[in-house]
Amino acid sequence: MLFKTRKIYSYWLKLYRKIAKPERFGIGERIDKLFLELLDLINSSQYSSGTDKILYLEKSIAQIDKIKFFSEIAWENKLMTPREYVELLEGLQNLGKELGGWKKSISIKTSRP
Repeated sequence: MLFKTRKIYSYWLKLYRKIAKPERFGIGERIDKLFLELLDLINSSQYSSGTDKILYLEKSIAQIDKIKFFSEIAWENKLMTPREYVELLEGLQNLGKELGGWKKSISIKTSRP
């Protein structure tokens, strides 16, 4: 999971570097910070167990939603091309689905008697 997140973040960095300075230090920096927090949450989830892991996964999923929201604003303001936006969004959606599946799997395991 961490590898996929790092791959998506690497793609984001390529986009981030192309954004003009005023926007890069505004919305671009906000998206970048959200990505870094996401990486930290997923890394922490790998080393936690039970309910702690579920909390990290829930926070990670919420973080992805925030990144998608701010990415949409960046795209609407032409800070990335439609193709770049779609590629970033697809990566985030796939990651969100996998995190949701992981959370569901952990929830089932922890709820067993």
